[in-house]
Formats: sequence, C-alpha cells, structure tokens
Amino acid sequence: MQIFLKEYCLPLRYRFTITHESRIHQPTLIVALSDGNITGYGEAAEVSYYKVTLKDLSQALKNVRHLLADYSFTSPWQLWTDLQPYLQEHPFAQCALDQAAWDYYGRKMGVPLYQLLGLNPANAPISNYTIGIDSVEVMLAKMKEMPWPIYKIKLGMGNDLEIIRALRQHTEAVFRVDANCGWTAEQTIEYAQELKQLGVEFIEQPLKADDWEGMKEVFTYSKLPIIADESCILETDVARCKEYFHGINIKLTKCGGITPALRMINQARQYGMKVMVGCMVESSVGISAIAHLAPLLDYVDMDGALLLSQDIATGVQVTPQGAIYPSRNGTGVEMKDGFPHKSLTQFADISLTG
Repeated sequence: MQIFLKEYCLPLRYRFTITHESRIHQPTLIVALSDGNITGYGEAAEVSYYKVTLKDLSQALKNVRHLLADYSFTSPWQLWTDLQPYLQEHPFAQCALDQAAWDYYGRKMGVPLYQLLGLNPANAPISNYTIGIDSVEVMLAKMKEMPWPIYKIKLGMGNDLEIIRALRQHTEAVFRVDANCGWTAEQTIEYAQELKQLGVEFIEQPLKADDWEGMKEVFTYSKLPIIADESCILETDVARCKEYFHGINIKLTKCGGITPALRMINQARQYGMKVMVGCMVESSVGISAIAHLAPLLDYVDMDGALLLSQDIATGVQVTPQGAIYPSRNGTGVEMKDGFPHKSLTQFADISLTG
C-alpha cells in the first residue's frame, strides 16, 4: 500500500466567523491510499482552534508510510487498529487515512460504502446549512442565496436573541443554534425559553468544554435539548456526556475517522442519546465520507463543501431535499484535478519528500 498527500487551500463563498476565529479560506489535506490499481480518498482540514496544521498532518502520515509499504490490507478497522499506536496523538491524520481506507475498501468490494455498512441512504436525515456569525443583513443575504429547510446559526457574540428574532421574521425553516462555548449556564437556561418559542430545535455546545458543573445545571433546566460538540471528541468522552447532554455531535476528524465514529454512534444509542455527525469546512472528499454514515443519525451537519466557492472533488451532493449519492463505489469521490497522478511512482517522489 502507498499513501499520497496533497495540500489544498479551499476558497470560501463568504467569510466564515465563529466565536473561535474568522477566515476566508480553508487549508486542507487530501490523502490517497492506493495498491497501484485501486485508490481511496480521505481528508482532514487544518484547524487552528485544535492546533492542527497541515505540516503536522503531513508529517504524521509520512511517519507511517513505511508501515504501509508491505502491509497486507484486510479491512479498514484492522488498519485503524494496527496504526492507532502510531497515530493516537494525531486523530485528524488518522481520520484522513481511515476515510481513504473505507473508500478503498468499498471500491475493492465493488459497492458503495453505505451498502458495505448495510444502510439505506433513503433513511438519511437532511443536512442543515450553517450561517456563520455576521451582521443580520449579511446573515439574511446568505439565507436568501441558499434557501434551506434547516439552518444552523452560529451565535455567541452578545446579541444572540436579537439575531434569532430578526432571522425568524424571514423564514419558517427549522433553526439549530451553536454557541461554540460562548455562553454561561445562566444565559443558556434563560435563552432556551425564548429560543424554543422561536422554532429552535436544539442548542449545540453552549458552555466551555470543561464546564461540567455548568452543563449539569443546563442539562437539568434547559427547555431545549443540548448537544455536545467540544465536550465530546474521543470515544472515551461519550460515557461522560450521557449525564450532561441529550446528544452528541461526532466529528470524524476529531475522533479519528469512520471506524471510531461507528463505535461512538453505537455507544450513544446504548445510552439513549441523540446522535449527530458534523463537519469542518471541507471539500466533497470529507463530506462524502460523512454522508454514507447519515442513515445511522438523527441529525447531520455536512454542509462544509457548500460553504466553498470552489470544490476540488465531486461525490455525494448535499441539497435542501436530501443527499444525492453518485453511482460509484466506496464514498463515490473523484478528484477534479486527477490526484494522484496516473504515474503513482512519480507522484510518490513529489508528495512524500515535500
């Protein structure tokens, strides 16, 4: 097995602002896993909030390429287990490789990934579309440009109720709000009462990730369900979240890929929790991987590629009516620039020594 790496800088449709940061482009790493005949693709985005850089991602994967040289691939979950000791400190990198392994496996078996998992894409929930923090006028312009049945509204700037009141006057769409750790327990409990009346479905991660005392209070008194994001990163976090949140939002990049995400979904179901899978701002490579898990979920946030002004790949298409899955095996991804090049040996020399 060989791995090929390529960095991209994805241009955004609009400036994207949350409480952590604001940006107009998204650096991302695409990983190709190949046996010389079949190639699978995965992705991991650079995220400054988690101190993840493309340089670190690339180096972590270059450090395991020698292990793949003579590796006898049997399954994605076995590859994840075998490489976990070497990538346990680099879940974003492991996610990209794991996505590529599942894509490769589906192509090798001659079936789409959802079929490999025994799932029916008709059961997938509709993705929300995210509106980043901005002036009300700009947020309304984004909604007008992208009419959608479900919006995730980023909040946490001080005038949050005023924003939701203003947006509600222009749409009957379902709202979900994400404070990205920007509120206190008292604010959350107070806001939840009016947000429920304004058609908000749930609140995502209102408090800082380690504010467990505050989250217990919110869990007890909030009029709306509370979904964990920053408080639920790895598999070991699910059990702790069960008494503080009504559900969890799993990010493939943060937990290490599809393989651990499947275990997290099963564990959350055992605790009677709602399950969501979310995305970073990423291309159709990462979004397509999420889409094949969607039939397992209550909610899905896979709008990352829709936030781009230009995509680098084709794959699962996310629409207001639901996801459209291509008639291709694996995750259905195709790179628009043909990466990796047809001459895998030539490209290996470029990508793995850069």
